[in-house]
Amino acid sequence: MMTLGNIRIVAIIGGSAAFLISASIFLAAIGRPPLTTLSQMVLYAFGDSYSLSESLVKATPILLCALAVILPARLGLITVGGEGQLYFGALTGTAIVVGFPAAPMLVLLPAMILAGAAGGAAWSGFAGLLRARCNVNETISTLLMNYIAVLLVNYLTYGAWKDPASLGWPATMMFPPAAVVPSVFGSRVHAGLIVGIVAAILLHIAVTHTRWGIALRVLAGNRKVAAMAGFDFVKQTLMVMAIGGALAGFAGICETSAIQGRLQAGISVGYGLTGFLVAWLSGQNFLRAVPIAILIGGLIAAGDALQLYSKIPSASATILQGLLFIAALAASGLAGRRAVRHG
Repeated sequence: MMTLGNIRIVAIIGGSAAFLISASIFLAAIGRPPLTTLSQMVLYAFGDSYSLSESLVKATPILLCALAVILPARLGLITVGGEGQLYFGALTGTAIVVGFPAAPMLVLLPAMILAGAAGGAAWSGFAGLLRARCNVNETISTLLMNYIAVLLVNYLTYGAWKDPASLGWPATMMFPPAAVVPSVFGSRVHAGLIVGIVAAILLHIAVTHTRWGIALRVLAGNRKVAAMAGFDFVKQTLMVMAIGGALAGFAGICETSAIQGRLQAGISVGYGLTGFLVAWLSGQNFLRAVPIAILIGGLIAAGDALQLYSKIPSASATILQGLLFIAALAASGLAGRRAVRHG
């Protein structure tokens, strides 16, 4: 009789095999040697310190957006608003820089980060309020709010905040050094990665070993029983949505400040949606989201390198990423069914 641990191991092996087979077929179909190309992807993602740092750079916003999905899911909420929260956090954080560009670092940097996190929290919290008070489906509201946040950033970068010196490019002025999130390891990896890992650990502890975690589980299972126990659905909905949104908003201002150096149109390459998929691949587990986010970040970084050095179209890297998600989701779904049968 297979144990739950064995089922998970089989799922991981099966998902990996399915991805390798489907990726090999795809690469062969476009005229690329599968083994050589897959080996190059591993090297481009984790083969040296530069490749690893680029993978971690890509993984950081993905991880933070994944956490923004996992926490509300513990209350039974399905939010797909990481992208919008990231954009709105970038917008509100940039507003501080645009308004006070000459402020000293000890004032400007914390204010920028807090404004970014607060913007993401407010953007997500509004959807939480609609869910808690008006019973508006949070999946639909967060999805629609993604488009609004993106358009707001486009409006400002093409309009009032556009830097005249950018030669027509839709972007704000470059952030001053006092508004740049510190890097770590002497690379492009920034402090957002450390915050994401620490947040994953703290949230895991909070939802598994505290009364708050019990409240979330009871509310997700039976709201009437939870109300009898004194747990408030409205309060908890606003809390988990706001905390999750703050993490995504923090990701947005970190990406704007540390990686791009200014707010511009198209600051995200689908980090919010990718974070949503990472959250589900992890089984809504905070700790498992960390290595999965790094793996996906490596795949994205490898795709960029393949496009640059091996002349493989960027769409091919996106297809490979999709194949990985499909294989992993199929494997985890089958494992879940087997776990139910053996439960």
